[in-house]
Amino acid sequence: MLDQDLLDLGLKFHGHKCPAMPMGLRTGLAAMEALGVERAPDGQLVALVEIDEDHCATCFADGVQVATGCTFGKGNIRRLGYGKFGLTLVDKRTQRAVRVVPKGSVMMKNRESEFMKLRSSGTPASQIPAELVDPLIANVSAAADEMILDIGEVTDHEWHDGPHTFEAFLCPECGEMVVERNARVKDGFAVCRPCAER
Repeated sequence: MLDQDLLDLGLKFHGHKCPAMPMGLRTGLAAMEALGVERAPDGQLVALVEIDEDHCATCFADGVQVATGCTFGKGNIRRLGYGKFGLTLVDKRTQRAVRVVPKGSVMMKNRESEFMKLRSSGTPASQIPAELVDPLIANVSAAADEMILDIGEVTDHEWHDGPHTFEAFLCPECGEMVVERNARVKDGFAVCRPCAER
């Protein structure tokens, strides 16, 4: 069962009610439990989410971020672009990983709901009545893991990060800070990429 405080945090972070974000919460929590790890305050974990861009239920990734602590800002979440809703969570300390996937039957049931029919017709999620979305969230929140998730075996997974770079300079054209490795040369000077392309 999903903790109400975590669900509330996920909803606040995500911005609207939908069943995919809580499914991401549940998936992330199940992956952490399988690996025996806590939420990542730094970069201890890496979340490999299989979503693509601009398709239904990418909201799933926001739930994964809230549950696992793997975030875009910390650079420890990656979008694999498969157009699926799986998560592989990697524990860098032990070099182990687990893949957790929402059951296809559960995802299809949500897809066939009135909520998704409205979403498919262009209605923003924030404008869909609570009576249509709240039961979907309640079902995802209350179900036992085995009813909604396929939790894979924990496997070895070698992971090596490159070093973070702290080298940066001010672009002489726009005056904004840019990381050195992203610099381009224009008229003999190192500039940021947008200035180089003008």
